[in-house]
Amino acid sequence: QHIPHQSEEPFHHLAVDDKVKKRACVCLLVREVYHTCYRLHPLPSSSFHLSPFLFLQEMTGNYTRKEVEDSGSLPVVVRFPWQPYLSASGLQRQKRDWVIPPINVPENSRGPFPQMLVSIRSDKDRSINIRYSITGVGADQPPNEVFSIDPEKGKMYVTKPLDREERSSYHLRAHAVDMNGNQVEQPVDLYIFVIDMNDNRPEFKNQVYNGSVMEGSKPGTTVMTVTAHDADDITTSNGMVYYRILQQTPHSPIPNMFTINRETGDIVTVAAGLDRERVSQYTVIVEATDMEGNLNFGLSSTATAIISITDVNDNPPEFTQSTFSGEVLENSVNVVVANLTVMDKDEPRTPNWNAVYRIVSGDNGRHFTIRTNPETNDGMVTVVKPVDFEMNRAFMLTVVVSNQAPLAEGVQASLQYTAGVTISVKDINEAPVFPDNPKMVRFEEGVPAGTIITTFAAKDPDTFMQQSIRYAKLADPANWLSINSSNGQITTTAVLDRESIYVKKNIYEATFLAADNGSPPASSTGTLQIYLIDVNDNAPSLVPREAQICERANANSINITAADADTDPNVGPFVFELPMHPSAIRRNWTVSRLNGDYARLSLRIQFLESGVYEVPISVSDSGNPPLSNRSIIKVKVCPCDEHGDCTAVGAVAAAGLGTGAIIAILICIIILLSMVLLFVVWMKRREKERQTKQLLIDPEDDVRDNILKYDEEGGGEEDQDYDLSQLQQPDSLEHIMTKPVVPESQYPLRPVVPHPGDIGDFINEGLRAADNDPTAPPYDSLLVFDYEGSGSTAGSVSSLNSSSSGEQDYDYLNDWGPRFKKLADMYGGGNDD
Repeated sequence: QHIPHQSEEPFHHLAVDDKVKKRACVCLLVREVYHTCYRLHPLPSSSFHLSPFLFLQEMTGNYTRKEVEDSGSLPVVVRFPWQPYLSASGLQRQKRDWVIPPINVPENSRGPFPQMLVSIRSDKDRSINIRYSITGVGADQPPNEVFSIDPEKGKMYVTKPLDREERSSYHLRAHAVDMNGNQVEQPVDLYIFVIDMNDNRPEFKNQVYNGSVMEGSKPGTTVMTVTAHDADDITTSNGMVYYRILQQTPHSPIPNMFTINRETGDIVTVAAGLDRERVSQYTVIVEATDMEGNLNFGLSSTATAIISITDVNDNPPEFTQSTFSGEVLENSVNVVVANLTVMDKDEPRTPNWNAVYRIVSGDNGRHFTIRTNPETNDGMVTVVKPVDFEMNRAFMLTVVVSNQAPLAEGVQASLQYTAGVTISVKDINEAPVFPDNPKMVRFEEGVPAGTIITTFAAKDPDTFMQQSIRYAKLADPANWLSINSSNGQITTTAVLDRESIYVKKNIYEATFLAADNGSPPASSTGTLQIYLIDVNDNAPSLVPREAQICERANANSINITAADADTDPNVGPFVFELPMHPSAIRRNWTVSRLNGDYARLSLRIQFLESGVYEVPISVSDSGNPPLSNRSIIKVKVCPCDEHGDCTAVGAVAAAGLGTGAIIAILICIIILLSMVLLFVVWMKRREKERQTKQLLIDPEDDVRDNILKYDEEGGGEEDQDYDLSQLQQPDSLEHIMTKPVVPESQYPLRPVVPHPGDIGDFINEGLRAADNDPTAPPYDSLLVFDYEGSGSTAGSVSSLNSSSSGEQDYDYLNDWGPRFKKLADMYGGGNDD
């Protein structure tokens, strides 16, 4: 409906459609109030005029684009404030400044543009020319030229549609200046607000939402929250979003298992009966609508909510049968003997589904355990401790099953959570068993051969089988023992020696085999340990066997040690003695015991001539009876320096050499050094003569290791200019046979019978083969293409003569190229002469 600009007619002059009756009445009421206020308070000189509908916008802020277009609104007219003036009494008086109300402009206007918003006029425009301008964002600041003003008339326009979502308000300043740019009025602030229109749909943050709720949840349980955002003004209906559920899939057990809070977007359960075993997932379509959910005027969008039903342990595991059976070989370990199967409706591979098996009776010896197969949830009865057929021929086990997670509240265990398992034991031929393994016996060393040590017999655990056992020797390092194959009696075959290298820590070990005659035969090994008791059968000895001492008696002495292969009590303390004969031993030497194993040998006299002396010493152990041994120590007596060490001359003298012998040795050493010196001088002189002789020889005359240049062929550019097509063999030579030597395989082979073809092709093939051969010599090296052997297919050139009898036609020489031009002139050009 169109409302006249300045209509003051009563309300009945306006026809109102029923659909917009209420809002139109409000518009008319506000319009009348506006005109009434304007008539009661006119503003003659400095005033502003606001259209009735813009006044309505300012008052309510709730209208539509259609109402704005139908309102016939008038633009705002702004008068600048009066300037101060002098009264008759001389006092200054100034009118107060007018506060311009904000200008509301709807977004997305369809024009036409430019569209006038406000008219600004100054009271001084009657006397002087005034220029009007505006500044601020949207005028002379980005975004530029959104608003413009007529500089002469002061009318301000909007030049294009506005978008509240990009910018919701603008702050401009209006200026009035004269033609010289002088300010004639104070700037006026203009506030322009972009009025929101419902031009944006609600947008969900996600197109797909994922949530979960436990099965069996009570009504009112929150599942998830979906959120949609509307870019329009949230303080108006344009931005107020409401939610609703459009569809639920599947419809089991009822179509409306969930509801949504229309304002918050919370999805909650409204009915009981969620069962994961029946429906594990629901798909819910949610719609968001603005305009407070008004389906007629609001804009909508949808999103999908996927609700997963999480499992709870509401289904106990149940055995698929009440009894199970299996079989196991005796003495088997870590083998599965039976497989128990269960059924559980809960979610696989979760604690609510994973089965736990437990043996409650029938396995007192703890021979079995039950492991769970993680893939199938089956129980694998496994032997962890060997079973003996002779003791238990069968096991009757009682097994119970449960889940890793406890059952949900109110769920009772199934009656099929127990089962019986029968395990039969199968007898096998077991190996004989040595009761004592290893077996230890004690004997004195030195027992003679043929002595019975012990009987090392084994027992057959197969009491229900009649079998015999045979014995054999497996390991006897010193070959001291033998065993009776029937009864296991062990006898010595040699003297047992505790000091043998095969005896470790007084123990000698031998290994024996016991085998039965079962099917298949079974055998086992047993170890016999013989502890050898030591007897005094080794006499002590002395170390060291050689020593040296100073020729004069002082603190210098020789420490000697007694060693005995026996052990206590057949070793030390030892007794050291010098023999009575010869008497010079006791006259020159003395021995004194330091402790049980050590003694000291020293000179009894003050001086003993240098030399080597053999000093016999007797040593006895503490065995019963004791054993003694006479050892000879070679002692070198020599003169010593102040530190008690033998001098070099003294050491030689001690070795038995006299003064003359020493002098002769020194002379020989001097002569040997002189000969070496003369040889070195002679070699240096010879080297010098050789260098002098080389300087007298002209290097060009010395042909040793030099390169002789005979001639150089090719290499110039002119040598490369030739026609290979002329190198052809005459056709008359096809019958001649040659016998070439076969070259390397990577180069082309010439046929045994020469072909009258182009020799140039053959050379080119050889060249390409050489270029492609990584082992070929460099380009400036000689390349052997072929060897034609002795003789030539061209015959001898001795038959050629210079006669020109005319019998031979040499015109073909003209076809052989420039290199044969001379011959062509000589032989083929006779007619020209």
